Amino acid sequence: MTEHTKTDGLPEFEAQILERAKPRSERMASDKIECNACPVLCQITAGRSGACDRYANVDGTLVRVDPVVLLRKTLASENGAVVPFTGRPVLPATEGNAVAEAEWNGDLLQSGEVFVTGVGSSTTYPDYKPAPFIVSSNAGGVDMVTVVTEGIFSYCSLKVKIDTDRYLGPEQANVRYKGEVVGHVTTAEYGSQMLSLGGVHHLTGGSKKEGRLTVEMMQRLGNKQSADLSIDGGSQILIQAGRAPIVNGVEEQRMRVGCGSATIGIFARQFFGLADEVIVVDDHITGVLTEHQAGRCLDMPLSGVKIRGRKSTPGRYFQVANPGVGWGGTDIADPLAIIEGWDQAIARPGMRLLMTSTTGEHAAWFILDDNLHPVEQPMPSEVEKVVQRIGENCEPSLTTVLFLGGAGGSLRAGVTENPVLLTRSIKQAMVNVTCGGAPAYIWPGGGITIMTDVMRMPDNSFGTVPTPAIVAPIEFTMKLADYQALGGHMEYVRTLASVLETGAWHNEGAPTGRKWVQQPSVNEWPAAVGPMLG
Repeated sequence: MTEHTKTDGLPEFEAQILERAKPRSERMASDKIECNACPVLCQITAGRSGACDRYANVDGTLVRVDPVVLLRKTLASENGAVVPFTGRPVLPATEGNAVAEAEWNGDLLQSGEVFVTGVGSSTTYPDYKPAPFIVSSNAGGVDMVTVVTEGIFSYCSLKVKIDTDRYLGPEQANVRYKGEVVGHVTTAEYGSQMLSLGGVHHLTGGSKKEGRLTVEMMQRLGNKQSADLSIDGGSQILIQAGRAPIVNGVEEQRMRVGCGSATIGIFARQFFGLADEVIVVDDHITGVLTEHQAGRCLDMPLSGVKIRGRKSTPGRYFQVANPGVGWGGTDIADPLAIIEGWDQAIARPGMRLLMTSTTGEHAAWFILDDNLHPVEQPMPSEVEKVVQRIGENCEPSLTTVLFLGGAGGSLRAGVTENPVLLTRSIKQAMVNVTCGGAPAYIWPGGGITIMTDVMRMPDNSFGTVPTPAIVAPIEFTMKLADYQALGGHMEYVRTLASVLETGAWHNEGAPTGRKWVQQPSVNEWPAAVGPMLG
């Protein structure tokens, strides 16, 4: 008698798993079937699903519950009408609403009107078996094949780009989801804060709760849902792919136009003549117009202002304040806090001072009094227009979620008998890799490390298994001759029409209500195919 592998990350599911996946014996209950789609090996009672809710026992047959997602490419004609994509680019004609076809440009994905994605397709893990769909098609007279599967990724993470000037937390700080560490803050990029979330060490290297919540968080963000995260020593953030982040309860609006120095350089000519000094407050590089090279080019006289922090080059200051959620990503609410004083030999009463942030969301206008103290005054309309121009040049604040995974193990064996040939072919650009039809960037170096924008993938592309791990779609498209040369499973290659009519090999023998039934035309889609995405 052998025992099933216990889950590493789903303690509250253990009762379900014990019920669905009791220790095996030589004889299994007649109303149960064993699911071998992941290492849990659930024994599923008729009418019930496994622990992942992806597979079910339907009248004694193991059935993938979710529909397979197909993509149909479309283009719009000149009058805005949608034109079906027929395998070659469809371009607007010069007159009327007619369209003209152009020659195939070599895009491997232009393999017909329909592209079968890995979303809902099932998987080859953990044992060797050919991929669920190995689809042949023709593009511009070239015989093509697309190998379609769902990968089970223990080695995967999310790279999250948050467009905001706000300080979210120190680099290397832990990021928590429902109290558990699920990632960390990584190096900031220009106008964006960056997070690295998930990864094998959080999925499998910590406690069961850590693994469970890590995979839950990754599935939510991958499926374009929101996740509420906290950063040690930093902010509380609510993020969602394609949406503005909410930092400490406030929805962000803008991504900065540039650092303080860059903002000075961009708008120096527009400030010229309107102000005697302009200071752009920034956590990284605060700019001072009259000292800056841009001010020198305009022959502006120095104002005599003295700025806190560490001077870099003329007109550029580092560390004027601590990071925070105030002006320009600093912790200050009063911009005058960064001014140490004025050189009395240079400054004079009546001087006009504009202080603004890198997004223009914070701005104030001051006039120096007889004691050289800045006194806030109403901002002139001409100056306000330039501040508004700064805001106009800021892009909207946005959260971008990239899925990054290592496609190895038996996933490659579902494509070819000699997996290294697949890896080499991808690096030689003979094979195009997509995730749910979305383009994937392949990292250089060894292995198949893919990265794709979840916003370009179909909705609900990601699932989970209780081990815990992420389930994600992946497709490999290449010339049919190249597929044969790399040792592909040629006996499982089927035409697109055949796939649309009868479904995947793993559904053969399914009950009538779940079968992909015969259709008189491939343009009449079986109900089990699921949504069609344009």
